[in-house]
Amino acid sequence: MPHRTELYEDPPSACWPIVYSPDYNITFMGLEKLHPFDAGKWGKVINFLKEEKLIADDLIVQAREATDEDLLVVHTRRYLNKLKAGKLAVDRGWAINVGGGFHHCSSDKGGGFCAYADITLAIKFLFERVQGVSKATIIDLDAHQGNGHERDFMDDHRVYIMDVYNRYIYPGDGFAKRAIKRKVELEWGTEDTEYLQKVHTHVEGALNELKPDIIVYNAGTDILDGDPLGGLAVSPQGIVKRDEVVFKAARSRRIPILMVTSGGYQKRTARIIADSILNLHNLGLIDKEQATCGVQSPKLEQMIRDSAKDLTNLSLQ
Repeated sequence: MPHRTELYEDPPSACWPIVYSPDYNITFMGLEKLHPFDAGKWGKVINFLKEEKLIADDLIVQAREATDEDLLVVHTRRYLNKLKAGKLAVDRGWAINVGGGFHHCSSDKGGGFCAYADITLAIKFLFERVQGVSKATIIDLDAHQGNGHERDFMDDHRVYIMDVYNRYIYPGDGFAKRAIKRKVELEWGTEDTEYLQKVHTHVEGALNELKPDIIVYNAGTDILDGDPLGGLAVSPQGIVKRDEVVFKAARSRRIPILMVTSGGYQKRTARIIADSILNLHNLGLIDKEQATCGVQSPKLEQMIRDSAKDLTNLSLQ
């Protein structure tokens, strides 16, 4: 029988399926400012969305802290010595966890700023607890290879992994690459046109190859030009367009999608994440009142029809 957990209590229906907690933001007497990871990024994203009047405190789903029993769904107790967003995505058609995406952590080993295997946890919770969820696709578009979830799902045919990353940077995990069903390795300094063409082609290919019951989208912003760890050269507008491409592909197929924000090591990434969420809303790809995978607005349907045309025009510029 599934263990007792408070992670899957249903939030108020009036809430946006956007998950956040102030505890996401890490401070330690100012020392966090010396680290390349912006430990306050998630709070900044929420503040930008509040300034644009998209959300308010009482409309956000408050993340709950996972207990040891929750974490033991994936992690070993020896290794141990936030996951509501997955069910929200299934119930409402989409969800965004303003945080998460710790894709270098596997069930028995952390790595690369990642302490908990939240992607693995979310998927395993869904398989265990949500009826009708038996296949999942991970679309990992962080600049780094997602070796943690790849190791966890190495021999699990229920999980299809697409990974697009800089081939020359951390972690270079050759063993984990064996789990990737659609692998796209990028060169140093890859820019918008090439990047977006590859994302569009391979997202469409992956979802045509296998239609999952849930998409977990790891939307790292470390692909941004100038990122000290990513080594790619995608513009802010390119990141916004990338997220739009992925959400169009998911919503056109009526597949629930859970987005996590993952890596991004520049101060401006919080503004870009907020701009991307606002763009998804403005296009009708996310909506609080009609946040269900079975409902599409006329505006959304028109945007989906325009998707391929947009990418074609971009490639000609």
